[in-house]
Amino acid sequence: METSHLNLTQQLVHALGKKIMLGSFKVGDSLPSEADLCIEFNISRTATREAVKMLTAKGLISSRPRQGIKVAESKHWNLFDADVLNWILIGKPDLYLLRHFLQLRLAIETEAAYLAAQYAQEPELRAIESALVRMKDATNGEDDTHEADIAFHQSVLTASNNPFFIQLINFITTALKVNLRFTNRLIAVTHEEYEAHVEIFNYIKNKDPESASQASLITQKATLALVDEKIKEYESKKQ
Repeated sequence: METSHLNLTQQLVHALGKKIMLGSFKVGDSLPSEADLCIEFNISRTATREAVKMLTAKGLISSRPRQGIKVAESKHWNLFDADVLNWILIGKPDLYLLRHFLQLRLAIETEAAYLAAQYAQEPELRAIESALVRMKDATNGEDDTHEADIAFHQSVLTASNNPFFIQLINFITTALKVNLRFTNRLIAVTHEEYEAHVEIFNYIKNKDPESASQASLITQKATLALVDEKIKEYESKKQ
C-alpha cells in the first residue's frame, strides 16, 4: 500500500508493522517507548499513542504500564486484517505459515465451491469463465499465470454469494501469493492445472455442489501435500 496519502499516525502504523514482519522487531522484543517514537518519527505524542492503539487492535503488539510496548506472538495477530496481510507479503513468510494458509484454504474454498454451485448467478459464472479464459491464455504465455489463477479463486468466492466468504478474498489472495513465492514458478499454468479448474467450474455451472466441493478438495490437498513434503525436506536438512 502506498503511504504517501496516509496521515502521520497511519504512516507510523505501517512503518512499525513492516518492521515487525521483516524481523527488525521479533516476537517478545520491546519497541521504543512512545516518547522515543515521537522523536524518531517526528510526530506528536497523541499521534504516536493512536498508532500504538491501532497496532494493538491488529494484535501485533501489547502495551502495558511498566512493561512497555512488545511484539505479540503471531497467534495473536489479526491475520484477516488487510494491512497485516499486506505486511506479511512484504516480510518473510515461511513454509509453516504457508501450510497454515493452505489448511484454511482447504476448508474455505471447498465450501465456497459448494455454495457457488448452489447460488452462482450468470454474471458470477461469466466472471469464473473469464478467469478460465485467462488461465488458458496463460498456458500459451499470453497472460499472467499468477493473476489468472488468483482471479479464478476470487471469482469462486464471490460466486458463493456468502458475504462472509466474499470478505475472505484478501486472505485467499495473500495465501495464493505466498504459495507462488515459495514455488517460484515463472512458467505458465500447466494443462493439467487448467483442466482441474475447468472441472470445478463445470460442476459449479451444472449446479452439482458435492462434485464441485470434491474437485476443489482434490486440488487443495494436492497443493498441501507438496508443501508438507517441502517441510519434511527442510526439517531433515536441519537434523
